[in-house]
Amino acid sequence: MNPFLELGIREEVVNAITEIGFQKPSEIQEKAIPVLLTGNDDFVGLAQTGTGKTAAFGLPLLEKIDFSKKHPQALVLCPTRELCLQIAKDLEKFAKYLNDVHVVAVYGGANISDQLRQIRRGVQIIVATPGRMLDIINRDAVDFSNIEYVVLDEADEMLNMGFQEDINSILSETPKDKKTWLFSATMPKEVRRIAQNYMTDPFELTVGAKNTGNANIEHHYYVVKARDKYAAFKRIVDFYPEIFGIVFCRTKIETQEIAEALIKDGYNADALHGDLSQQQRDKVMKRYRERSLQLLIATDVAARGIDVNDVTHVINFSLPDEVENYTHRSGRTARAGKTGTSISLINVKEMSKIRHIEKIIGKPFIRKQVPSGQEVCEKQLFAIVDRIHNVEVNEEQITPFLPAIEESLQHLSKEEIIKRFASLEFNRFLEYYKNAPDLNIDARESSSKGDRAGRKSSKGFTRLFMNLGSVDDFSRGDMLGYICNNAKISGKAIGKIDLKGVYTFFEVEDSEVNKVFEGFKGVDFKGRQVRIELSGDSKSDKGGRRSKSGRNGSDREDRKDRNGRRERNGGFRDFSGKRRESRSSSRY
Repeated sequence: MNPFLELGIREEVVNAITEIGFQKPSEIQEKAIPVLLTGNDDFVGLAQTGTGKTAAFGLPLLEKIDFSKKHPQALVLCPTRELCLQIAKDLEKFAKYLNDVHVVAVYGGANISDQLRQIRRGVQIIVATPGRMLDIINRDAVDFSNIEYVVLDEADEMLNMGFQEDINSILSETPKDKKTWLFSATMPKEVRRIAQNYMTDPFELTVGAKNTGNANIEHHYYVVKARDKYAAFKRIVDFYPEIFGIVFCRTKIETQEIAEALIKDGYNADALHGDLSQQQRDKVMKRYRERSLQLLIATDVAARGIDVNDVTHVINFSLPDEVENYTHRSGRTARAGKTGTSISLINVKEMSKIRHIEKIIGKPFIRKQVPSGQEVCEKQLFAIVDRIHNVEVNEEQITPFLPAIEESLQHLSKEEIIKRFASLEFNRFLEYYKNAPDLNIDARESSSKGDRAGRKSSKGFTRLFMNLGSVDDFSRGDMLGYICNNAKISGKAIGKIDLKGVYTFFEVEDSEVNKVFEGFKGVDFKGRQVRIELSGDSKSDKGGRRSKSGRNGSDREDRKDRNGRRERNGGFRDFSGKRRESRSSSRY
């Protein structure tokens, strides 16, 4: 007997999920489905990304809802547009052989009129992002009086993105006697508070230890200098010719720049971040799912909800600030029981962060050496040989051309033909990696030495002072975006950022200093004029040069997405709270 039938799922749904490829329930599905099918309890399920949570709540919903009625009976809230679309599509696939099932995806960046039209036609399940759902509620365009089930998926991430107030407002519109099912990868106090406020004695289920990583993922790290990070990154990508990966950056600016640099260097890559329109995001994801893209460069927020099979590598071009985000990132690979690798590019000062993540996820990181040019060329050569060996030959189509081909190559020996075919692609790597330097550095290098070096302006950079700091709710990543947006310069032009309480020192490439002064003329922040000055003695600034080890020199991104406080309908709030239009970098 099919194990899903034994769990209590009807035959029509089992037939549909069998066609998709479901063979046996995952652990979260096996333990959650029987509980949810009773419909008696509120529910809290803790499980890591990629463990099958959508089916864990989706299959019971299809059993509990009365599809003869055309009003909303279930609401699923999730943090991002991509995840919203993914859940809605999955539910439709699960319900392939059921009659009169209507699911609508409600999210920002798409035409709200079309979504309202679908709701008016009659739906039983609404899958929504909080911002757009609240917009529709405020228009009095939806009746939630008959909602029986509310699912909060990726609850921790919704709170990280600043949707606490929206969730409260939405839940207040639903009946008190509804059942609430909460799914999350982690259980911070904010998620616990939702459970306390909106749930009655919920059934709690934890699959795996909290915050632990997928056992099928290997975690590697490479220690490199900041100036060598991009070169090391490309070398690692070249060392894995069959890589199909997601590259995570902290900021939208960094994401766009890395993607554009890779495209310029001949890689099949593209960016996914909050400044893209929904049409652009859909186009990028379509190409990635079809594997016409080899590398997807993304921010944490934009990548939530990406469910693509066979991702071989996750690369952390910049480490996230939160361990939970590292777990979410690495969970993009090794899905559905497969294996994968998570790679982190770090500097010496970030060694302590690696050790901290190790303790939290309960898995060791393996220190790896950036491959030499010779090692990359060797790996690429044998990849070419494998492709030649495995290529499918269309005998019918190629046979008419064989006599001409043989005649053209008859003066070459077998060995010469082999060498020439292999060299078609191999020569490019030989040329590129000729005399390639060693990019590895000693991870045991003294961090105090690094701090002392940081007290001098970097060569080619000018150190500036700004009268804004952490008391103004800036993180280093916020400050990076604020400087770049006002000065209209690339994040690559910014060096060290030394964020203090009421002021900040930051480095700018000498050639871009005038742009910074011009860009901040007349700029005010919350009614206070922003002041930019030369920092004074570039060799020793007693007021703000010293930085604590591990807290300096990186582009940090807060949890509400880099250049804006909250994603809403395709636009973002800038740091003064005013609405601004989306923009993307064009450095390369």
